Amino acid sequence: MVQKYTSPIRVYKYPFELVMAAYELRFPSCDMIPILAGTEILTDEKSDDGAVHVVERKCRLHVDAPYLLKKIMGVDFIYFRQKNSLDMRARTLHIEAWNESFASRVVINENCRYTAHPENPDWTCFEQTASLDVKSFFGFESTVEKIAMKQYSANISKGKEIIEHFIQKLKEDGVTYVAPFEATGTSVPAVTVTGDTPESRVCADLSDLDLSTGENDSDHQLTSATQLHRRRSAVDSDGRSQLEADYIQRCLGNLTPLQESQLIQLRTWVSELVKGKTPGDATLLRFLRARDFNVEKAREMISTSLVWRKKYQVDRLLQEYQTPSVARDFFPGGWHHSDRDGRPLYILRMGQMDVKGLIKAVGEEGLLKLVLHICEEGLRLAEEATMREGRPIRSWTLLADLDGLNMRHLWRPGIKALLRIIEIMEANYPETMGRVLIIRAPRVFPILWTLVSTFIDEKTREKFLFCDDDYQHGLKFYIPEEHIPEFLGGMAQCVISEGGLIPKTMYMPIEDMENQKGELCGGMDSIYHCVSLTRGQVHEVLILNSDRGSVICWDFDIMKSDVAFSVLRTKVPITNKELAQPHSGALQVLETLNPLAEDAEHRSVVEKSWKEGVDYFRVEPTLICHDGESVQGTHVTAHLGTYVLQWRYQESAGGHHGTPRELIDTITAHKARVMYFYETLRSADYKGSMTSLNSGTSGFSSLSSHSHQVPSTVASSRTSR
Repeated sequence: MVQKYTSPIRVYKYPFELVMAAYELRFPSCDMIPILAGTEILTDEKSDDGAVHVVERKCRLHVDAPYLLKKIMGVDFIYFRQKNSLDMRARTLHIEAWNESFASRVVINENCRYTAHPENPDWTCFEQTASLDVKSFFGFESTVEKIAMKQYSANISKGKEIIEHFIQKLKEDGVTYVAPFEATGTSVPAVTVTGDTPESRVCADLSDLDLSTGENDSDHQLTSATQLHRRRSAVDSDGRSQLEADYIQRCLGNLTPLQESQLIQLRTWVSELVKGKTPGDATLLRFLRARDFNVEKAREMISTSLVWRKKYQVDRLLQEYQTPSVARDFFPGGWHHSDRDGRPLYILRMGQMDVKGLIKAVGEEGLLKLVLHICEEGLRLAEEATMREGRPIRSWTLLADLDGLNMRHLWRPGIKALLRIIEIMEANYPETMGRVLIIRAPRVFPILWTLVSTFIDEKTREKFLFCDDDYQHGLKFYIPEEHIPEFLGGMAQCVISEGGLIPKTMYMPIEDMENQKGELCGGMDSIYHCVSLTRGQVHEVLILNSDRGSVICWDFDIMKSDVAFSVLRTKVPITNKELAQPHSGALQVLETLNPLAEDAEHRSVVEKSWKEGVDYFRVEPTLICHDGESVQGTHVTAHLGTYVLQWRYQESAGGHHGTPRELIDTITAHKARVMYFYETLRSADYKGSMTSLNSGTSGFSSLSSHSHQVPSTVASSRTSR
């Protein structure tokens, strides 16, 4: 397997020419790089005007490997080739390096670039990429791979330190400024400058700004945050997403070189997958940490989460969610200052919560939506704290007061709802809980903990801290004394509701509770349409195409049960469904399919007497879609006329046999639910490639790996989002 590394953009706050002078001091050997035994110049060429200098070196490296592996290799040194292309006029240095030893067994390639900073000409940027492919190595492939990546990571960490070291050495020798290249071709020597220099005139970098001034200078903080956001990323000549090292240090924290590379890999993948708004770097880092920086596992996890967020319109929560009045009055939780580490602090008086009353009043989905809103607020507050404190704050703290917890809190629907919420939080908000402080736990709590702890990730369980009877003293270690609320013996006023029993008059009607099942965050009022299907029912969308080459796009989610999806084209154009209804064949097929579904929403334009390939054509293979799947696809029209997007209730294996009454019961009891969106792009407006559209038709998300009855030609063209 090829191992790849991509560095963030590292910024040296020195002019390019001074950095180049420091870089040259690394040769022919460097005490700070003990693995480098020496270098030999193979070629050395300069342009006539001296602007371009190309040097190729052969580098001899000590073998840093276990004794047994050294014996098998039979060498004490390995050799690398390095080609440096320096253009002083363009102020760029491109470094290519590859291994010469064991080249048939191990392939190592490295590319580095030094360039003048695009915004500040008195600074220098450094970027680095590398790849390692161990093809075969006497059965030690895994060992060689680990040794190589470990050694490479260690050398990367020293890179900036080495440049800083030699710049300091230049200063000690009196060299603080090197003049830029001049077109005359005359060589300008390095000079010592004792007064005002470009180095001393460098404008302040954002990383030097103090975002936590302690003053209410909101304009200054907003400007700083905006600049930080603008400067946090860049794109290199190959289109790879990069991150600035200063931004990582300030907003994401200390990461090893390999962790930085893994973050960039995940960020690049997500930016290619999601067109438009993409998750922030802090979010990507949370998913990476949740999967121990395994990029593939993190990619799978965040892919599933993005489908979930889209399916339930979670991104709209902060702007559109309105807390129900019953939750404002009776939900005993809220945000309250921050803990000693600067994390946002949420206080939940769980013992005062009427779980049954809340679910009866707002429903399980309503309670879940409330919790999702809290999580989204927590992420926003953590981001604001990061900007305010000038250091990464990735999570928030939960203080759970269990005083009053009793057996009524073990109500089974409430426990079921809690477990479902935990499952959703674990899957979509990993590494957001920095610490959970449990205080005033009664005797019944161990029962509740036994029920829910197995559903909590082991990493998250380690963050639970249980305070003993002297909780007032214990809280002071985690929460500033001035922020401890009055009801816990502190001095801070707390506006959180005291909870209590919810009057039954505030319970929602049973009909509303039933209608809410299967819904999460609305979606009915969005651009998506919702439709239910029972046995024998179909739902169709007719598209009258008058533009050959136009692109039909669809995007739908299966909310419940199984559905078969097809894209058809009729031989005779149909302007709308009503035109198809006078034909007796249409009514006959409705009666055959389902006598209960004679409404327009569930009628098919495909008459029973029609023959496929003669009267209508299947332009995309039928897909069997399962509960929870998200499907996207496109079709490039090759004909004029009517195209049909068709969703049909998918009968379970074995079908159903029984009395007419049992048949009716089956039809009414089992429903499929689809949330869909479609549009048609004009051929004249579409700027992309028709080939790429055809290759991405009828795509399933990664959730659909268990799908069946899909032709292999279609399976190879699936897309996810």
